[in-house]
Amino acid sequence: MEFFTVSMLNGISYGLLLFMLSSGLTLIFSMMGVLNFAHASFYMLGAYFAFTTAQLVGYWPALLVAPLLVGVIGAVFEKYALRRVHKFGHVPELLITFGLSFIILEMVQLVWGTSSVDYRVPEALVGPLFTVGGTNFPKYRGFMMLVAMVMLLSIWLLLTRTRIGLVIQAALTHPETVEALGHNVPRVFMLVFGGGCALAGLAGVIGGNFFVTEPGMATLVGSVIFVVVVVGGMGSLVGAFIASLLIGIIQTFAVGVDASLMGAAQTVGLDITPESFGYPLWRLKISQIAPILPYMFLVLMLIFRPKGLLGTREG
Repeated sequence: MEFFTVSMLNGISYGLLLFMLSSGLTLIFSMMGVLNFAHASFYMLGAYFAFTTAQLVGYWPALLVAPLLVGVIGAVFEKYALRRVHKFGHVPELLITFGLSFIILEMVQLVWGTSSVDYRVPEALVGPLFTVGGTNFPKYRGFMMLVAMVMLLSIWLLLTRTRIGLVIQAALTHPETVEALGHNVPRVFMLVFGGGCALAGLAGVIGGNFFVTEPGMATLVGSVIFVVVVVGGMGSLVGAFIASLLIGIIQTFAVGVDASLMGAAQTVGLDITPESFGYPLWRLKISQIAPILPYMFLVLMLIFRPKGLLGTREG
């Protein structure tokens, strides 16, 4: 019971962090049809900006300042670079955001170096929040979950209960009508892109000190973000939320299981022995294959439901 409870809580907290990362990418795609390959790089920028800001004025101001800085960079990039190639289709958009990811990586290495930085969890959030059996659940994981839920609620209220949210949704399907009513549609798209990047930056502030802040952090999470977006359904914020939790929980449980594939198969009644296959695949432990489970999930989703869990558009 202790293993189940702790693993479930850890899986939910990891899944909510994945949602913080994927929500911005989902919003940008659903509103603009742009698949931002540099999204994980904005996550990395958020962590590094938070590290520097925390050294100067403390962690709590960094929680606000770093995402705003990342959002401004994203908005400037959309206005002066992405907007110029948007009319040429998806391939130029992918190429320019792919190039941006390399530029950000090189700039990070020039400014902060090639090794990890000492970005720490604030003292107020160090220690256990509560204890399950003999296992402590960290305060900071609870804080991550709280920030993610507040962010989800804020996005929902913004898009469904405010004037700017209605304008954003209308600009997606009827941009000419929205422009005829006096709204600046390019500015709306710039704000959407900047806002999506700011959400990635917020995830960097929250996740950078809990994991490791180093130049390779964007590569580590970049592919998982796209798995979440595709599995949830391209452009579906609710789908991304569900997919994030599923992937977070499944991967966390898998990491904690020390049994082999053969043992798991025998447990469910399959007649598997070491001699059943020439290659010793069944001797692998489930914890060893945990990193590839999201991609297996992605393959199955593409085979049986290409639009994802709650997908509404194809691209």
